[in-house]
Amino acid sequence: MSTTQHTSTQRFLALDLDNDGAHPAAWRASSHTPGELLSGDRIRGLVRDAEAAGFHAATFSDGPLPAIGPDVPGRLDALQRAAFAAPLTRRIALAPVVDVVFTEPFHVATQLATLDHVSYGRAGWIISASGAAAEGAAVGRHEVTGEALQQEASDVVEANRRLWDSWEDDAVIRDVAAGRYLDSTQLHYADFAGATFTVKGPSIVPRPPQGQLPVIAPVGLVPVREVDAVLVGAGTPDQLVETAEAARAAGARAVIAELEVVLDARGRSGLDRLAELDAHTAWTSHRTRFVGSAADLVDRAAELFTVVDGIRILPAVLDVELPELHHAVLPMLRARRLLATQPADTTFRSLLGLDRPANRYTTDRLIPA
Repeated sequence: MSTTQHTSTQRFLALDLDNDGAHPAAWRASSHTPGELLSGDRIRGLVRDAEAAGFHAATFSDGPLPAIGPDVPGRLDALQRAAFAAPLTRRIALAPVVDVVFTEPFHVATQLATLDHVSYGRAGWIISASGAAAEGAAVGRHEVTGEALQQEASDVVEANRRLWDSWEDDAVIRDVAAGRYLDSTQLHYADFAGATFTVKGPSIVPRPPQGQLPVIAPVGLVPVREVDAVLVGAGTPDQLVETAEAARAAGARAVIAELEVVLDARGRSGLDRLAELDAHTAWTSHRTRFVGSAADLVDRAAELFTVVDGIRILPAVLDVELPELHHAVLPMLRARRLLATQPADTTFRSLLGLDRPANRYTTDRLIPA
């Protein structure tokens, strides 16, 4: 794997906490009954284990699941899972996947702002945009594809940013004597007009603690300069590096590699474990996949960290991979000084090396007192 040296302010690891793992047959190797998959105890246990292991961020995937088939997939709304996890944690950042096409931008903005408040600035947003006909039909919209899909994604991101800024930082004054909760001169209209929707505003939630939540997008969905970080995935390690380098050259602020992981565990090789799972349901994806030992995964991560800022690990089976990552992989990464321990209450923006942005409306007070 050839690489171009990149120096990051801080390398970080994110762990995807979806379903029983990234492999469609992961439930067959899980340590709980299928009925426990959607329980609060399951969410609580996973996010606390991820934080205890030293992961810097947890991601929560979302989107339609297969209606029928041999497997037992299941997920609750990603944003709700992140909100449930927020008060249970202190260090780990929380980034749900939220669709930008078939959800109302105003609702997305207020829900994400709320997540940032309840997590004290540890929230992020991974945007998705399937635009599929079946999903559109559920909300009375047509399929969205191509340039229209990309434009809608860009519009929703911009609308959200304006809504987050629609309250100045000092808008909430809590003046009990005067009976005033907020200074209405510090509220602003977003006044956004996109290709398919408009948003007036202001928001109904005060400005997030981070000012703006970090916005993360799959590479190619929107221009890299419109988001705070891009997710890159490719079929082979060399292609992954090439994609990461191209995103960096295009001006990406932070680059996060996606890596599917099947580890040697419980006395069995990763290859044998993968073959057994694939015998039930084949695992196909567009991402790079690592299969092997903890030590080899550390070497692979070290190579990737020369070109990316972070790695998002998608474990084949959470109940198998997470203990191995906790007790073998992350300690070796820290021993090689490739990862730092994240202090409590670190904001997600700080983790990504981003400053807290100024409010665009601070000197433009349009709403009268």
